[in-house]
Amino acid sequence: MTRVDERSLQMAEVLRLSLVEGKGIRAIARETKLGRKKVRKLLGLAKGKVPPKPTQPRDSILSPYDDTIRKALDECADIRAPAMLDRLRNGGYQGGISVVRERLRQLRPRPKQEAFFTRSYGPGRMLQVDWGDFGFAIPGCARRVSAFVAALAYSRYLFIVFTLSQQMGSFLRCMEAALRFFGGRTELDVFDNMGTVVKERAGQVAVINPRFLEYARARGLGIHACTPRRPTEKPYVERPIGFVRTRFWPGRHPVDLFDLNVQGARWRDDIANNRVHEETGKVPALVFRHEESAKLQRVPENFFDTDDLFSTSVSKTFRVVFDRNRYSVPWRLTNQAVLVRGNEMEVSVWLGTKRIAVHNRCWNVGQDVSHLSHEEGLLETKPRAAAGALPAELHQLGGVAAEYFKILAANSRSLRKEIERLVLLSELWGDAPTREAIATVMAVSYTHLTLPTNREV
Repeated sequence: MTRVDERSLQMAEVLRLSLVEGKGIRAIARETKLGRKKVRKLLGLAKGKVPPKPTQPRDSILSPYDDTIRKALDECADIRAPAMLDRLRNGGYQGGISVVRERLRQLRPRPKQEAFFTRSYGPGRMLQVDWGDFGFAIPGCARRVSAFVAALAYSRYLFIVFTLSQQMGSFLRCMEAALRFFGGRTELDVFDNMGTVVKERAGQVAVINPRFLEYARARGLGIHACTPRRPTEKPYVERPIGFVRTRFWPGRHPVDLFDLNVQGARWRDDIANNRVHEETGKVPALVFRHEESAKLQRVPENFFDTDDLFSTSVSKTFRVVFDRNRYSVPWRLTNQAVLVRGNEMEVSVWLGTKRIAVHNRCWNVGQDVSHLSHEEGLLETKPRAAAGALPAELHQLGGVAAEYFKILAANSRSLRKEIERLVLLSELWGDAPTREAIATVMAVSYTHLTLPTNREV
């Protein structure tokens, strides 16, 4: 008998004992006088050639509750395991949540895989814009960092800038920076369903934010707002945001926002736009330079106000609240209605057409930004003057104003409102015209003292 025949007989006997008689490796080794390693080797060689021994499926602890689980999934396909466990407990289930999770994975209806068209856009046809959130990344700053990302659909040329706000003013300033970076505009601009672009939705129709619509008209932009929760409608900007997260962001430790944007611009120009793109197989910067740049349309250069705008009133502590911080104004302007303007560098407060205060913009949260000059003269007004005396905030108007207030105090008119009105007129037009207006009113009106409006002074 040859060595091959002997091995075949050994394998046949080992398989008979294992599969027919159901003996284990130790018992087979005893009966055949072979080592256990040899038995394992022979069984291993036969693996895949012999069908495995059929096993009877064990009943699961959840088997009696399958109908309950299926009914719950029919009612709500997204039901989670904890909620399902609560329902099963009411029916007497005594097992744990792990088995429930596994059974839900098996029974939950899977969404039908959606098919997508492969689209391509010619040079200068489309720009896609979106925000990416990068959390609290600036040391000592309680604001989240956002990345404004804009990508051309043809060349995949990328623009990115980091900000501490996604409000309208910041968004418009980012758009301006992107248009300058690309050197022109495309035929269509695709945006995420962001509040600065879409005010509301009426069914499938997007109602565009009026201020952004005004900006789009000024710059000649064609707007398309994506359907909510449909990232597949803007893949050319979704993928770059993921690219920023995986290639640029890990290990970054910026000192401040300026440092972060310096690093971001260097990475954008040296790496992101000069790599061979994984889909097109081309270098975005070269495609942009040689094919797409000349196809972009000229952007109108007319001025557009991109400041953050906020209408409010001055508090009793002569402060205005703007973007989660407080800014001081001259104390005599308490209760006046003002307009607050903010850009990346400064915050200014306007009373009508006059700027009454300006501060460096604070990009932290809960800070009080003040100027000592705004408190000058306030101490002299304490203690409170007697009713009818000329208020300290109007002392510069002199004797005619003092006489005017003495008459007002003897009647039922609101002194507080009259103080606010005179302060407004004095700030807008100056002290001399306001004194003349008071004198004119007192000279011609004996029964009803009514100052002219600020347009009539």
